[in-house]
Amino acid sequence: MRRARLGAHPSLGIGGELTMTTHRSDFIRAVVERGYLHQCTDLDELDSRAAEGVITAYIGFDCTAPSLHVGSLVSIMLLRWLQRTGHKPIVLMGGGTTKVGDPSGKDESRQMLSDDQITANMATIKRVFSAFLTFGDGPTDAIMVDNAEWLDDLRYIPFLRQYGAHFSVNRMLGLESVKARLDREQPLTFLEFNYMVLQAYDFLELCRRHDCTVQMGGSDQWGNIVSGVELGRRVDSCALFGLTTPLLTTASGAKMGKTAKGAVWLNEDMVPAYDYWQYWRNTEDADVGRFLRLFTELPSDEIARLEALEEAEINEAKKILATEATKMCHGDAAAAALATAQRTFEDGARGDQLPTIELSRHDLDTGFAAFDILHRAGLAASKSEARRLIKAGGARLNDTVIGAETQTVGTADLDPDGVIKLSAGKKRHALVRAV
Repeated sequence: MRRARLGAHPSLGIGGELTMTTHRSDFIRAVVERGYLHQCTDLDELDSRAAEGVITAYIGFDCTAPSLHVGSLVSIMLLRWLQRTGHKPIVLMGGGTTKVGDPSGKDESRQMLSDDQITANMATIKRVFSAFLTFGDGPTDAIMVDNAEWLDDLRYIPFLRQYGAHFSVNRMLGLESVKARLDREQPLTFLEFNYMVLQAYDFLELCRRHDCTVQMGGSDQWGNIVSGVELGRRVDSCALFGLTTPLLTTASGAKMGKTAKGAVWLNEDMVPAYDYWQYWRNTEDADVGRFLRLFTELPSDEIARLEALEEAEINEAKKILATEATKMCHGDAAAAALATAQRTFEDGARGDQLPTIELSRHDLDTGFAAFDILHRAGLAASKSEARRLIKAGGARLNDTVIGAETQTVGTADLDPDGVIKLSAGKKRHALVRAV
């Protein structure tokens, strides 16, 4: 998005047309300046309302896994900025919509989960939000709502008669989330086709129950969000707004939140704080400024200073990004992660917070082939990958290059604390602890 003059930014109307405006509200100013804005149904009017009083906005999160991952972090940070600038966030848990499955951005139907699985996932997903938002009964305190409260008890025929007439199948087929699926000749089930209707109805219910007037989400949700805006206008004559964030990829085109080891989950029991810190530390140079704006609350002038650093100095900016992002999600564990990284990378020492596996002393007495123990430690996705890593000279045992893939690793390699340090390249490390 191109800045035309100081204090003025392009705004996007419902059709995506650019207009110029000077933003009055702290919320919209933060959204634009920090890079969260992709589209908005009426940015000028939303800006005016946010400047005049408290607005209530929501983002929905389906319960398809036991944790959200980094790909959801832009949405979570958007809710945080909403609250930080004096407005009320609603976290909508998709206890109902998860049973249908959002087809947006997917080539095939999502796996159907049982009610018990959805309930269990929701319980663990909820944990992360308390790190980012303040919940309570105050005018700007966040609340969490489950859309199963109203979706589970809908009567099908009355629902269709009351709301179905407000949706055009012709238009629904033209929505990008549907069109892309059909263009790739991937089947779209009638169950999934209902998702956008239910999401629009969620918005109407939240408006009625909580005076919620804004729905926010990723750019792939634009069609669904606009449908909710229009449903509210047609059924209750209420003025609703939609705002989307850009689809994020890294400078090299990789999808956010994915690594060779899998998804970067936000729950610490699925991705330890050190691994989470390391994910941000490995940010590409070209992404540092953008990620500092999106995933930290550092002031703009400090971010400008950090992103201007060059060559080796940019690594200091990456450490700050990693520490600030980890602090936001995992609190005090960020300091321990930074200390571990400094010991591991700068002092050449062993960091006790590194990912650790435990092996019995009896098995270590027998010994493991180097490629096997690297795989067991999670430093290679397969034993063949571990063999290739060793052949390329990228594997280390206690900071010494492993010379052969069948080299035995065992009791003799333990340090006085009963620990072996393994490394894959310069940035990935793990510990083996004898028990």
